[in-house]
Amino acid sequence: MLSNVKVLIVDDEPNILMSLEFLMKKEGYRVFIARDGEEAFDIIKSEVPDVVLLDIMMPKVDGYQVCQFIKTTSDYSHAKVIFMSAKSKEGDIKKGIDLGADLYISKPFSTRDLLSKVNAMALSTI
Repeated sequence: MLSNVKVLIVDDEPNILMSLEFLMKKEGYRVFIARDGEEAFDIIKSEVPDVVLLDIMMPKVDGYQVCQFIKTTSDYSHAKVIFMSAKSKEGDIKKGIDLGADLYISKPFSTRDLLSKVNAMALSTI
């Protein structure tokens, strides 16, 4: 069932990408990874993910811009967006939520907690 759910992980930190990719694949998701916002745009357009795990501070295009693109483009706006960021000030979180993020998780985070939140969101997309 979860093998029909596409998860896009966008982060410029290789260790986070590798660990989350492994975790999500183990759970049964179809996983795509992007190392920056520009790569994310390409994958979003070609794969149309259901859930996007999104860092904010990245080279080229930041996570705020990616989230705004997803939530303002009708073909992609159904996607659930979870910010994962070291930017944990109230203003940063508010900006993310205002742009349409479904959830904002501050780094460092529990992968078990993140996985349970992804599972809940994935089930709502099926």
